[in-house]
Formats: sequence, C-alpha cells, structure tokens
Amino acid sequence: MIRPGLVSITFRQLSPAEIVDLAARSGLEAVEWGGDVHVPHGDLAAARRAAAVTRDAGLSVAAYGSYYRVGEDDQPPFETILETAVELGADLIRVWAGSRGSADADDAFRGRVAGETRRIADLAAAENIRIVYEWHGGTLTDTTESGVALLRAVGHGNVGTYWQPPGGMTIEQCLGAVDAVAQWLGGLHVFAWHRETGERLPMSDGRDRWPKYLARAAATAKRDMYALLEFVPDNDPAVLPRDAATLRRWLGAAGAADRSRPA
Repeated sequence: MIRPGLVSITFRQLSPAEIVDLAARSGLEAVEWGGDVHVPHGDLAAARRAAAVTRDAGLSVAAYGSYYRVGEDDQPPFETILETAVELGADLIRVWAGSRGSADADDAFRGRVAGETRRIADLAAAENIRIVYEWHGGTLTDTTESGVALLRAVGHGNVGTYWQPPGGMTIEQCLGAVDAVAQWLGGLHVFAWHRETGERLPMSDGRDRWPKYLARAAATAKRDMYALLEFVPDNDPAVLPRDAATLRRWLGAAGAADRSRPA
C-alpha cells in the first residue's frame, strides 16, 4: 500500500503546526520532517513538538529527512541524528549517498560510502529505524546502475532507498528504474517539474507519467510506503489541496491507496 504524504521542506516558510494543519486539510496522511529547518539535528525539543502536532492531527511521521551525507567528513555525528529521529518518532531516516556523482567517484569512495552506511544502519536498527537513500543527482544514486550497485555493495537488510524520476529519463527508463530498485524501495518523492527549466508545475502536469510510476511501485515494491509530495508551484500553500487531490486520485486508480478513506 502506498499512502499520500508531504515533505515538510516544501514549505520551509511555515511552522510545523501550519504544515500539519495544511497537510491534514489536504487529505494527506503523513509528513516527512526536514532536518534543515523544522527539526534541526540535535534539537530534541523541536523533534518532540513536531511529533506531538503530527500525532494530534491524526497524521503519521513518514520519515526524518536528515540531509546526512554518508561517507563525508564534515557531517554531524550520526548518533545525534538518530537521537533526533527517535524523539520525532520516525521509523525511517533519509540520508544522501555522499557528495559526488557516480562519474566522479572512485572505488575507494564507493567503499567508504558503503561501509559507513552499514555502520549507521546497525545503529538505526537498534532503534527499529530503517535507513533510506535519497535518489538524487550529485550522489551515488544519480543513475539507476550506480544506485543499484551501491545497494548491492551495502548488502544490509536495514538499508533501502527512496526513488524519484531523474531529469532526462524517459517514462520507460523510469519504469525500468522502479523495477530495478523494487526490493529496496521505501518511499517516493513526487513532484512535477519542467524538464528543461526546472520550473515547478501543477502535479496534474505529470499525468502522463506519475500514474504509471505509482502503479508500478504498488505492484512491485516489497513493503508499504508513502508517496510524498515535494515542492509546489511558487512554494504556495494554497496549491497543496489541488496537488494532493491529484496524487490521491492517482493512488486510488493505481490500487495503491487505502480505499476505506474518503477520496
């Protein structure tokens, strides 16, 4: 089952209470809280406040979006991030696979990222929290081949990945990517951007592709997850109910959502 949610950094200008209220009114079910603004690393009081407002609104914490870059030296201690995630009540921590694209990464760097991932995965497992990679350019998950190679090299049962469509890939290539990561898939970041300019578009502009991606993920993934809306045109909160309704409709059509909830 895939449930609809929101990435909090979509609205960095809003408070956690405002984000939760907006998400609930838009029919979303969860929030991934970002570690850069809303729940900073080590701010346990902020984590507890975000957890409380999320819970009180009847929503779930989808994940802690930590922005921790695995394998890099200039990072906060992962133990601090883990402690924050525990206070937040998250059962996923999103991390980045280093700060180099696959074309610039040598075997030593790949080995460092894989080894550090196994270390933090062990720490997180002790708290019943799973590690998932961000699927993003400028990291080792910038291509399907590199991302899958990394996940295989890590080889840890407590490590998975999010997925989002990289720029420049065709629909068929993206569907192949969803198939390739299905055994590790732990969530989706959902957005509609202009393919050339990067302009943020209404979610409905992804009608030619996102219903297919959601249906394929629902059919092939090994676990329940959230499809998390990330970014809206002009960062405008008034846009969210419309885009959320689009996502919920697509999930229903894909047979991915809980049909007991009103559409």
